Amino acid sequence: MTPFWAVVKRELWTVIRDRTIVISILIQFFIASFSSGLFLGMLQLYDVDTILRFSGGALRIGVVNATANQLVTFITKHGMTVIPFQTLEQAQAGFYNGEAVAIIDAPADADGITEIRIYLPESNTISSIVRMVIQEPLKEYENYLRIQKGVDIHYTDLQGEPSISFEFVYSVLLPLLMFFPAFVAGSLTIDSLTEELENNTMETLLSAPLTVVGMINAKVVSVVILAVLQFGAWLVLLKLNGIVIQNTIWIFLLALIVAGITSMSAAVGAVLLQDRERSQFIYALMLLTAIAVSNLLNASPITTLSRLAIGDYYTNGWTVIAFAIFLAGLYLLLRKISRRIMA
Repeated sequence: MTPFWAVVKRELWTVIRDRTIVISILIQFFIASFSSGLFLGMLQLYDVDTILRFSGGALRIGVVNATANQLVTFITKHGMTVIPFQTLEQAQAGFYNGEAVAIIDAPADADGITEIRIYLPESNTISSIVRMVIQEPLKEYENYLRIQKGVDIHYTDLQGEPSISFEFVYSVLLPLLMFFPAFVAGSLTIDSLTEELENNTMETLLSAPLTVVGMINAKVVSVVILAVLQFGAWLVLLKLNGIVIQNTIWIFLLALIVAGITSMSAAVGAVLLQDRERSQFIYALMLLTAIAVSNLLNASPITTLSRLAIGDYYTNGWTVIAFAIFLAGLYLLLRKISRRIMA
Protein backbone atom coordinates (compact mmCIF):
# COMPACT_ATOMS: atom_id res chain seq x y z
CA MET A 1 0.00 0.00 0.00
CA THR A 2 1.42 3.39 -1.00
CA PRO A 3 1.92 6.09 1.66
CA PHE A 4 -0.88 8.14 0.07
CA TRP A 5 -3.51 5.44 0.48
CA ALA A 6 -2.13 4.54 3.89
CA VAL A 7 -2.95 8.09 5.04
CA VAL A 8 -6.39 7.85 3.41
CA LYS A 9 -7.09 4.58 5.24
CA ARG A 10 -5.89 6.09 8.54
CA GLU A 11 -8.13 9.15 8.14
CA LEU A 12 -11.20 7.06 7.25
CA TRP A 13 -10.66 4.86 10.28
CA THR A 14 -10.30 7.92 12.51
CA VAL A 15 -13.55 9.40 11.20
CA ILE A 16 -15.45 6.14 11.59
CA ARG A 17 -14.46 5.98 15.27
CA ASP A 18 -15.82 9.49 15.88
CA ARG A 19 -19.24 9.08 17.49
CA THR A 20 -20.41 12.55 16.44
CA ILE A 21 -19.84 11.78 12.76
CA VAL A 22 -21.49 8.37 13.07
CA ILE A 23 -24.57 9.95 14.69
CA SER A 24 -24.83 12.58 11.92
CA ILE A 25 -24.64 9.82 9.30
CA LEU A 26 -27.36 7.86 11.08
CA ILE A 27 -29.59 10.95 11.14
CA GLN A 28 -29.12 11.41 7.40
CA PHE A 29 -29.79 7.69 6.92
CA PHE A 30 -33.06 8.06 8.81
CA ILE A 31 -34.10 11.05 6.68
CA ALA A 32 -33.28 9.26 3.42
CA SER A 33 -34.83 5.94 4.49
CA PHE A 34 -38.11 7.46 5.66
CA SER A 35 -38.32 10.35 3.20
CA SER A 36 -41.81 9.28 2.17
CA GLY A 37 -42.99 9.46 5.78
CA LEU A 38 -41.34 12.84 6.30
CA PHE A 39 -42.89 14.01 3.06
CA LEU A 40 -46.36 13.07 4.26
CA GLY A 41 -45.67 14.70 7.61
CA MET A 42 -44.71 17.96 5.94
CA LEU A 43 -47.87 17.86 3.88
CA GLN A 44 -49.89 17.58 7.08
CA LEU A 45 -48.58 21.03 8.04
CA TYR A 46 -50.22 22.41 4.91
CA ASP A 47 -53.30 20.21 4.91
CA VAL A 48 -56.44 22.28 5.39
CA ASP A 49 -58.50 19.44 6.85
CA THR A 50 -55.86 18.81 9.54
CA ILE A 51 -55.73 22.48 10.49
CA LEU A 52 -59.50 22.77 10.69
CA ARG A 53 -59.78 19.57 12.69
CA PHE A 54 -57.79 21.12 15.54
CA SER A 55 -58.50 24.84 15.21
CA GLY A 56 -61.41 25.26 12.82
CA GLY A 57 -63.88 26.47 15.43
CA ALA A 58 -61.38 29.02 16.70
CA LEU A 59 -61.12 30.63 13.26
CA ARG A 60 -63.79 33.32 13.36
CA ILE A 61 -64.22 34.92 9.96
CA GLY A 62 -66.10 38.18 9.79
CA VAL A 63 -68.32 38.53 6.70
CA VAL A 64 -69.90 41.82 5.69
CA ASN A 65 -73.61 41.56 4.80
CA ALA A 66 -73.52 37.84 5.66
CA THR A 67 -77.29 37.26 5.43
CA ALA A 68 -77.31 37.84 1.67
CA ASN A 69 -73.95 36.26 0.91
CA GLN A 70 -73.67 32.71 -0.43
CA LEU A 71 -70.04 32.69 0.66
CA VAL A 72 -71.18 32.15 4.25
CA THR A 73 -72.51 28.70 3.35
CA PHE A 74 -69.17 27.61 1.93
CA ILE A 75 -67.20 28.99 4.89
CA THR A 76 -69.34 27.27 7.52
CA LYS A 77 -69.28 24.03 5.53
CA HIS A 78 -65.50 23.92 6.00
CA GLY A 79 -65.76 24.19 9.78
CA MET A 80 -65.09 27.88 10.37
CA THR A 81 -67.24 30.21 12.44
CA VAL A 82 -68.85 33.14 10.61
CA ILE A 83 -69.30 36.43 12.46
CA PRO A 84 -71.88 38.55 10.55
CA PHE A 85 -71.50 42.32 10.16
CA GLN A 86 -73.82 44.76 8.42
CA THR A 87 -71.16 47.21 7.27
CA LEU A 88 -67.44 47.22 6.67
CA GLU A 89 -66.97 49.78 9.45
CA GLN A 90 -68.64 47.47 11.96
CA ALA A 91 -66.51 44.58 10.72
CA GLN A 92 -63.32 46.59 11.12
CA ALA A 93 -64.33 47.53 14.66
CA GLY A 94 -65.01 43.86 15.43
CA PHE A 95 -61.68 42.93 13.89
CA TYR A 96 -59.74 45.29 16.16
CA ASN A 97 -61.78 44.14 19.17
CA GLY A 98 -60.84 40.52 18.52
CA GLU A 99 -64.30 39.33 17.49
CA ALA A 100 -62.93 38.02 14.17
CA VAL A 101 -59.44 37.02 13.02
CA ALA A 102 -60.12 38.09 9.44
CA ILE A 103 -62.73 39.99 7.41
CA ILE A 104 -64.20 39.16 4.03
CA ASP A 105 -66.00 41.91 2.17
CA ALA A 106 -67.79 40.92 -1.04
CA PRO A 107 -69.88 43.89 -2.12
CA ALA A 108 -72.68 43.70 -4.68
CA ASP A 109 -71.79 43.32 -8.36
CA ALA A 110 -70.57 46.38 -10.17
CA ASP A 111 -70.71 46.03 -13.97
CA GLY A 112 -70.94 42.27 -13.58
CA ILE A 113 -67.73 41.97 -11.54
CA THR A 114 -67.61 40.70 -7.96
CA GLU A 115 -64.66 42.10 -6.03
CA ILE A 116 -63.71 40.30 -2.82
CA ARG A 117 -61.56 42.04 -0.25
CA ILE A 118 -59.90 40.09 2.55
CA TYR A 119 -58.49 41.81 5.63
CA LEU A 120 -55.87 39.76 7.52
CA PRO A 121 -54.06 40.30 10.85
CA GLU A 122 -50.45 41.46 11.00
CA SER A 123 -49.30 38.15 12.47
CA ASN A 124 -47.70 36.14 9.68
CA THR A 125 -48.58 32.83 11.33
CA ILE A 126 -52.30 33.54 11.69
CA SER A 127 -52.47 35.17 8.27
CA SER A 128 -50.88 32.11 6.66
CA ILE A 129 -53.37 29.78 8.35
CA VAL A 130 -56.33 31.92 7.32
CA ARG A 131 -55.10 32.07 3.71
CA MET A 132 -54.77 28.31 3.59
CA VAL A 133 -58.17 27.45 5.05
CA ILE A 134 -60.07 30.14 3.15
CA GLN A 135 -58.85 28.98 -0.26
CA GLU A 136 -61.40 26.21 -0.74
CA PRO A 137 -64.46 28.29 0.26
CA LEU A 138 -63.31 31.08 -2.07
CA LYS A 139 -62.85 28.62 -4.95
CA GLU A 140 -66.32 27.20 -4.35
CA TYR A 141 -67.76 30.71 -4.21
CA GLU A 142 -66.01 31.65 -7.44
CA ASN A 143 -67.40 28.54 -9.12
CA TYR A 144 -70.84 29.47 -7.81
CA LEU A 145 -70.59 32.97 -9.27
CA ARG A 146 -69.37 31.62 -12.60
CA ILE A 147 -72.32 29.24 -12.80
CA GLN A 148 -74.72 32.08 -11.94
CA LYS A 149 -73.25 34.10 -14.82
CA GLY A 150 -73.17 31.21 -17.28
CA VAL A 151 -69.41 30.57 -17.21
CA ASP A 152 -68.75 26.85 -16.76
CA ILE A 153 -65.22 26.76 -15.29
CA HIS A 154 -64.37 24.87 -12.13
CA TYR A 155 -61.04 25.21 -10.35
CA THR A 156 -61.88 22.15 -8.30
CA ASP A 157 -61.79 20.06 -11.49
CA LEU A 158 -58.04 20.63 -11.87
CA GLN A 159 -55.94 17.56 -11.08
CA GLY A 160 -52.39 17.24 -9.78
CA GLU A 161 -50.37 17.17 -6.58
CA PRO A 162 -50.08 20.28 -4.41
CA SER A 163 -47.09 22.46 -5.21
CA ILE A 164 -45.75 22.14 -1.67
CA SER A 165 -44.92 18.45 -2.25
CA PHE A 166 -42.87 19.33 -5.31
CA GLU A 167 -41.06 22.16 -3.51
CA PHE A 168 -40.27 20.14 -0.40
CA VAL A 169 -38.79 17.14 -2.22
CA TYR A 170 -36.67 18.95 -4.81
CA SER A 171 -35.85 22.21 -3.02
CA VAL A 172 -35.34 20.99 0.55
CA LEU A 173 -35.04 17.23 1.00
CA LEU A 174 -32.79 16.36 -1.96
CA PRO A 175 -30.31 19.29 -1.57
CA LEU A 176 -30.11 18.62 2.18
CA LEU A 177 -29.12 15.00 1.71
CA MET A 178 -26.76 15.66 -1.19
CA PHE A 179 -24.85 18.63 0.20
CA PHE A 180 -24.83 18.09 3.95
CA PRO A 181 -22.06 15.44 3.67
CA ALA A 182 -20.07 17.92 1.58
CA PHE A 183 -20.37 20.63 4.25
CA VAL A 184 -19.31 18.17 6.94
CA ALA A 185 -16.35 17.09 4.77
CA GLY A 186 -14.91 20.60 4.91
CA SER A 187 -15.16 20.68 8.71
CA LEU A 188 -13.48 17.27 8.95
CA THR A 189 -10.64 18.48 6.73
CA ILE A 190 -9.93 21.36 9.10
CA ASP A 191 -10.01 19.08 12.14
CA SER A 192 -7.66 16.61 10.51
CA LEU A 193 -5.05 19.15 9.39
CA THR A 194 -5.04 21.30 12.53
CA GLU A 195 -4.90 18.23 14.77
CA GLU A 196 -1.62 17.21 13.13
CA LEU A 197 -0.23 20.68 13.80
CA GLU A 198 -1.48 20.97 17.38
CA ASN A 199 -0.22 17.50 18.34
CA ASN A 200 3.13 18.04 16.55
CA THR A 201 2.68 14.89 14.48
CA MET A 202 3.10 16.56 11.10
CA GLU A 203 6.84 15.85 10.91
CA THR A 204 6.27 12.21 11.83
CA LEU A 205 3.64 11.86 9.14
CA LEU A 206 5.91 13.43 6.54
CA SER A 207 8.78 11.12 7.45
CA ALA A 208 7.16 8.62 5.09
CA PRO A 209 7.89 9.10 1.38
CA LEU A 210 5.02 11.58 1.10
CA THR A 211 5.12 15.27 0.24
CA VAL A 212 3.14 18.00 1.99
CA VAL A 213 0.90 18.26 -1.06
CA GLY A 214 0.38 14.51 -1.07
CA MET A 215 -0.44 14.49 2.62
CA ILE A 216 -3.06 17.25 2.26
CA ASN A 217 -4.51 15.56 -0.82
CA ALA A 218 -4.81 12.29 1.10
CA LYS A 219 -6.76 13.99 3.88
CA VAL A 220 -9.05 15.70 1.37
CA VAL A 221 -9.59 12.46 -0.57
CA SER A 222 -10.48 10.56 2.60
CA VAL A 223 -13.30 12.93 3.60
CA VAL A 224 -14.54 13.14 0.00
CA ILE A 225 -14.71 9.33 -0.15
CA LEU A 226 -16.84 9.36 3.00
CA ALA A 227 -19.12 12.01 1.46
CA VAL A 228 -19.41 10.02 -1.78
CA LEU A 229 -20.49 6.90 0.10
CA GLN A 230 -23.15 8.92 1.89
CA PHE A 231 -24.83 10.74 -0.97
CA GLY A 232 -24.55 7.65 -3.17
CA ALA A 233 -26.52 5.72 -0.55
CA TRP A 234 -28.99 8.59 -0.15
CA LEU A 235 -29.77 8.60 -3.89
CA VAL A 236 -30.52 4.89 -3.76
CA LEU A 237 -32.73 5.24 -0.68
CA LEU A 238 -34.64 8.18 -2.17
CA LYS A 239 -35.40 6.17 -5.30
CA LEU A 240 -36.49 3.21 -3.18
CA ASN A 241 -38.93 5.61 -1.49
CA GLY A 242 -40.51 6.28 -4.88
CA ILE A 243 -39.03 9.75 -5.46
CA VAL A 244 -38.35 10.32 -9.15
CA ILE A 245 -34.92 11.87 -9.75
CA GLN A 246 -33.72 12.83 -13.22
CA ASN A 247 -30.06 13.17 -14.28
CA THR A 248 -28.81 10.96 -11.46
CA ILE A 249 -25.25 10.77 -12.78
CA TRP A 250 -24.93 14.55 -13.10
CA ILE A 251 -26.38 15.00 -9.61
CA PHE A 252 -23.85 12.53 -8.24
CA LEU A 253 -21.00 14.35 -10.00
CA LEU A 254 -22.24 17.73 -8.77
CA ALA A 255 -22.36 16.50 -5.17
CA LEU A 256 -18.85 15.07 -5.60
CA ILE A 257 -17.54 18.38 -6.98
CA VAL A 258 -19.17 20.38 -4.17
CA ALA A 259 -17.60 18.02 -1.62
CA GLY A 260 -14.24 18.66 -3.26
CA ILE A 261 -14.79 22.43 -3.24
CA THR A 262 -15.75 22.56 0.44
CA SER A 263 -12.90 20.25 1.48
CA MET A 264 -10.25 22.15 -0.48
CA SER A 265 -11.58 25.52 0.67
CA ALA A 266 -11.38 24.30 4.25
CA ALA A 267 -7.85 22.98 3.62
CA VAL A 268 -6.79 26.38 2.26
CA GLY A 269 -8.08 28.08 5.41
CA ALA A 270 -6.41 25.53 7.68
CA VAL A 271 -3.06 25.92 5.89
CA LEU A 272 -3.17 29.71 6.12
CA LEU A 273 -4.43 30.01 9.70
CA GLN A 274 -3.07 26.77 11.23
CA ASP A 275 -5.60 27.11 14.04
CA ARG A 276 -8.70 24.97 14.45
CA GLU A 277 -11.11 27.49 15.98
CA ARG A 278 -10.27 30.32 13.60
CA SER A 279 -10.28 27.98 10.61
CA GLN A 280 -13.71 26.58 11.49
CA PHE A 281 -15.08 30.09 12.04
CA ILE A 282 -13.75 31.37 8.70
CA TYR A 283 -14.98 28.21 6.96
CA ALA A 284 -18.51 28.72 8.32
CA LEU A 285 -18.53 32.38 7.26
CA MET A 286 -17.15 31.50 3.84
CA LEU A 287 -19.79 28.81 3.39
CA LEU A 288 -22.66 31.15 4.27
CA THR A 289 -21.24 33.91 2.05
CA ALA A 290 -20.76 31.54 -0.88
CA ILE A 291 -24.36 30.31 -0.61
CA ALA A 292 -25.72 33.87 -0.44
CA VAL A 293 -23.60 35.17 -3.35
CA SER A 294 -24.29 32.15 -5.55
CA ASN A 295 -28.03 32.59 -4.98
CA LEU A 296 -27.80 36.28 -5.93
CA LEU A 297 -25.87 35.41 -9.09
CA ASN A 298 -28.30 32.58 -9.90
CA ALA A 299 -25.38 30.14 -9.90
CA SER A 300 -26.17 28.22 -6.74
CA PRO A 301 -25.33 24.49 -6.70
CA ILE A 302 -28.54 23.97 -4.70
CA THR A 303 -30.61 25.49 -7.51
CA THR A 304 -28.61 23.56 -10.09
CA LEU A 305 -29.20 20.28 -8.27
CA SER A 306 -32.94 20.93 -7.97
CA ARG A 307 -33.21 21.73 -11.68
CA LEU A 308 -31.21 18.66 -12.65
CA ALA A 309 -33.43 16.48 -10.44
CA ILE A 310 -36.64 17.65 -12.15
CA GLY A 311 -35.11 17.39 -15.64
CA ASP A 312 -35.03 21.10 -16.44
CA TYR A 313 -34.36 21.53 -20.17
CA TYR A 314 -32.01 24.49 -19.69
CA THR A 315 -29.86 22.82 -17.00
CA ASN A 316 -27.40 20.17 -18.16
CA GLY A 317 -23.90 18.85 -17.72
CA TRP A 318 -22.28 22.10 -18.81
CA THR A 319 -23.47 23.72 -15.61
CA VAL A 320 -21.78 20.96 -13.60
CA ILE A 321 -18.59 21.38 -15.64
CA ALA A 322 -18.49 25.06 -14.63
CA PHE A 323 -18.28 23.98 -10.97
CA ALA A 324 -15.58 21.46 -11.93
CA ILE A 325 -13.49 24.27 -13.45
CA PHE A 326 -13.79 26.21 -10.19
CA LEU A 327 -12.68 23.08 -8.31
CA ALA A 328 -9.61 22.77 -10.55
CA GLY A 329 -8.64 26.38 -9.83
CA LEU A 330 -9.06 25.79 -6.10
CA TYR A 331 -6.81 22.72 -6.31
CA LEU A 332 -4.06 24.74 -7.99
CA LEU A 333 -4.34 27.36 -5.24
CA LEU A 334 -4.08 24.68 -2.56
CA ARG A 335 -0.94 23.22 -4.18
CA LYS A 336 0.62 26.66 -4.32
CA ILE A 337 0.16 27.50 -0.65
CA SER A 338 0.44 23.99 0.83
CA ARG A 339 4.14 24.38 1.71
CA ARG A 340 3.18 27.10 4.21
CA ILE A 341 2.01 24.39 6.54
CA MET A 342 5.65 23.64 7.40
CA ALA A 343 6.60 27.29 7.84
